[in-house]
Amino acid sequence: MSAEYNAMTIAKWFIAWAEEEEGADLSNLKLQKLLYYAQGHHLAATGTPLFGEEIQAWSHGPVVPAVYHEFKHYGSHDVTLEPDDPFVFDEVDEETAEFLSKVWNTYGGYAAWRLRNMTHDERPWKDHFSGHRSVVIPKSELQQYFKSVRR
Repeated sequence: MSAEYNAMTIAKWFIAWAEEEEGADLSNLKLQKLLYYAQGHHLAATGTPLFGEEIQAWSHGPVVPAVYHEFKHYGSHDVTLEPDDPFVFDEVDEETAEFLSKVWNTYGGYAAWRLRNMTHDERPWKDHFSGHRSVVIPKSELQQYFKSVRR
């Protein structure tokens, strides 16, 4: 897989994918959980991060703050790409796109709140949520956890 991406690039990949898939929903809450699962599984599979930004343990689960703030104006509605800020799938190399499609196929069918509840049962979030938004979930702990649950 290619070098480390920016989390916004990965987020836009998921948004563009959802826009092309008939009947797919993708709220900001769901997007945050997909980023968490993508990062965790990538760390477990390759030993390297998919994106550089940190994931924090917030009250509704793991969050990439910059991505959250970019799309928070959507509230609980589906996130969409703005016409003046399109996404081209070529921004992500083929191997990474294949990996992301597997993440989507595994987790994309779940409702946002189901994903939220799933993350609340997992060590990376449970071990770091303290009621404050700025607690980082270390990449090393994501890697360790997702290695332990790999199928």
